[in-house]
Amino acid sequence: MRLRLVLNICLLFISSAFADASPERLPQGVILEINGVISPATADYFERSLNKVNQINTELILLKMDTPGGLDLSMRTIIKKIISSPIPIVTYVSPSGSRAASAGTYILYASHVAAMAPATNLGAATPVKMLPLANPDGNPAINKDNAAQEKQPDSPIVIGDAMSHKMVNDAVAYIRGLAKLRGRNADWPEQAVRSAASLTAEEALSLNVIDMIANSQVELFRQLDGRTVNILGTDKVLKTTGLTVKEIVPDWRNKLLQVISTPNIAYILMLVGFYGLIFEFSNPGSILPGTVGAICLLLALYAFQILPINYAGLALILLGIALMVGEAFVPSFGVLGLGGVIAFIVGSIILIDTDMPGYGINMGLIAGLTTSTVAFFILALGLVFKARRNPIVSGIEGMIGAECEALESFTEKGLVRVHSEIWTAHSRMPMKKGEKARVQAIHGLILDVTPEISKEKSL
Repeated sequence: MRLRLVLNICLLFISSAFADASPERLPQGVILEINGVISPATADYFERSLNKVNQINTELILLKMDTPGGLDLSMRTIIKKIISSPIPIVTYVSPSGSRAASAGTYILYASHVAAMAPATNLGAATPVKMLPLANPDGNPAINKDNAAQEKQPDSPIVIGDAMSHKMVNDAVAYIRGLAKLRGRNADWPEQAVRSAASLTAEEALSLNVIDMIANSQVELFRQLDGRTVNILGTDKVLKTTGLTVKEIVPDWRNKLLQVISTPNIAYILMLVGFYGLIFEFSNPGSILPGTVGAICLLLALYAFQILPINYAGLALILLGIALMVGEAFVPSFGVLGLGGVIAFIVGSIILIDTDMPGYGINMGLIAGLTTSTVAFFILALGLVFKARRNPIVSGIEGMIGAECEALESFTEKGLVRVHSEIWTAHSRMPMKKGEKARVQAIHGLILDVTPEISKEKSL
């Protein structure tokens, strides 16, 4: 018994030793990737990945980035996670030819270490709504009173309204705060915001905008080894020699969110949801349209929750659909239908409240769905409601008022043929063989009929 106890204790110590030496407990590097527009799905992927990384022994997080920018709310969510992260986050703009434009510049400034590959660039961090409207030739519209600024490429963009001033000043203060937090150049990012300035990797390094340039991930880890970074007020020395690297890719939840949070997809889901529910209400018991419509509408509402939605646009779309349904119910010589189409188009255009490239609804899609919506509500539903107003031609209800023919002469009861069927009929008036009559009521299997009075009899 004692021998067995000693063996069990030895096995316990051996298993603990192996567990401590397992790759999961050894320091490792984690790679995350932002490729494309920074969206709510991107922020969700980054946040969930950081929560997962905090549960393992991680030396650093390498965030590889290539982005044209994205939504302000998603960008700020990512930056908050970077600033509060207990693990060093190294943002690396790669491969060559990539960029960290607009929102990507803010994320690069917020990172503990900012690195770029050769032939990459950053900057153009002006909020999109700050850019002046374009002339028909595609060039920015310049105020005539400030025409002299055209000769100065570094002059600030002319801002016209108070809201624009607030937005640009807020962006400047935000990025300057990030620069001071990481000890980087705080003057250049103001130019990136006010004048949409951009820099190459080499220029960024010389101006102390980034910390290093690396041709590859291996070279980046070599330069990071022994570097001291400040993590939540505490200095930490990075050890990247022989570091095991693990990549976290977006899971099915992130991929689904990425798909449905695309404005065009969310817009289609919303309309399919409305189509399905309206078709189900007009034809109760169809089941399939109502089920599909409910699922699509719920997915669309979830996407709209995380997208910058203009609720006036959503209200106009609903009003347009209601007016087109009204046209199907009560023909108004096109007044309701035309008003519905106009409201639907205007609502679709202003539905997404952002000018971010890639985050608007495609005009071709709006035109196509407007046409299909008009056809669906005015033509298809019009035919449905018209069919519902037609008299019933089958079943017991279809027998009422049907014409029948007497198969024999009788005084009260006899046989008649109606709808190619032979029925027993009751008549208050005598009927002759071959005489026509109309069904007035049905009592079980007996018809109440009334003979049709011919002109000869009436005379």
